[in-house]
Amino acid sequence: MNEDNNASGPCKDVKKGKKDHASSGMIGFGYFVAFIAAAVYFIQQAETFWMGVLGFLKAIVWPGYLVYYLLEFLKI
Repeated sequence: MNEDNNASGPCKDVKKGKKDHASSGMIGFGYFVAFIAAAVYFIQQAETFWMGVLGFLKAIVWPGYLVYYLLEFLKI
């Protein structure tokens, strides 16, 4: 018998070396939309070019702060 036919567990439909990323699309899209919204907000608040650059960088990292403070609030 072929070893692929004897596969068991949650990855039996996934070929060797391949990962299933089909379920990550909506999370990625949500992050992208939130990033664009945060970038627009922070850049609109900027008064100089360098404050706009800082606003862009803030838009990249704000989800990390959000998760950190959420977990701290939930005492996890």
